[in-house]
Amino acid sequence: MNTLLPITVVGSLPKPSWLAQPETLWSPWKLEGDELLEGKQDAMRIAIHEQSRRGIDIVSDGEQTRQHFVTTFIENLSGVDFEQRKTVRIRDRYDASVPTVVGPVRRERPVFVEDAKFLRATTDRPIKWTLPGPMTMVDTLFDDHYKSREKLAWEFATILNQEAKELEAAGVDIIQFDEPAFNVFLDEVKDWGMAALEKAAEGLRAETAVHICYGYGIKANNDWKSTLGSQWRQYEETFPLLQSSSIDIISLESHNSHVPMDLLELLRGKKVMLGAIDVASETVETPEEVANTLRKALQFVDADKLIPSSNCGMAPFPRDVSLAKLSALSAGTSIIREELAASTPQAS
Repeated sequence: MNTLLPITVVGSLPKPSWLAQPETLWSPWKLEGDELLEGKQDAMRIAIHEQSRRGIDIVSDGEQTRQHFVTTFIENLSGVDFEQRKTVRIRDRYDASVPTVVGPVRRERPVFVEDAKFLRATTDRPIKWTLPGPMTMVDTLFDDHYKSREKLAWEFATILNQEAKELEAAGVDIIQFDEPAFNVFLDEVKDWGMAALEKAAEGLRAETAVHICYGYGIKANNDWKSTLGSQWRQYEETFPLLQSSSIDIISLESHNSHVPMDLLELLRGKKVMLGAIDVASETVETPEEVANTLRKALQFVDADKLIPSSNCGMAPFPRDVSLAKLSALSAGTSIIREELAASTPQAS
């Protein structure tokens, strides 16, 4: 698309109260069967409408069809037993009960393709679809079959590539892989994580993005952030790898974080999906706060490669808060568009 500073949302938006419990991550569905399918589609219509009327240029489903950004995909694979559960440490941060890999993992059928077709048919704007990344999938399971994080990641990368190609065929313009694990397992990213991500994106004509954040604004993540010191420099390890990769767009957390903005220089030449909306606070940013974050980023990212977005998903927020934040993101971006237009010499 030719829009300067095209705006998008990184991940989830709150679900309607009739579909799932509000302000609750990974809430069970309130509907079943055909009613659930209809409810998800209605929720997608609402998400598309709200994004469009608030100036979001690249539209997503707001993850209205998923309970969890990782396990909803895994539920549709064979080789994983959701009844046989183990407690594992997720991203070295908190304990969780997770399903067990008991045999070869396989994708027996498309997972999100029909939902993506519905999204494509409901809007004429560019659309983005989100998939979990291979390393983050590995970190959300107990592996009792492969006994190797790397081997399991390669299996997931192959499966994700199959799904991504069908999403592309369904009309998806940008396919985003969520890899928050890239901010934790830095040695593994270098050893095999980056290669697994490239495998997941192999051969795609649609633009590809990877989202690497510091997590939802929940207590476990906020507690971890408080241990990271005055500067969060994890990106310094991964950005050089990503800059030389085949991935088109790098999505990162920025606003109200302790990520030094000059680390963006390491991504020079790549498109940057910059988080200018905080998901760890219900305080709604002012347009000028958003604009200020974007101004700082433009010191290190060319304007034609900057994509304003949220830091992460907003599912835990009250609905009015998330929508107000979308409006602020749009208003702040408009300020910078006008400044850029005013500073561009006009042809005579």
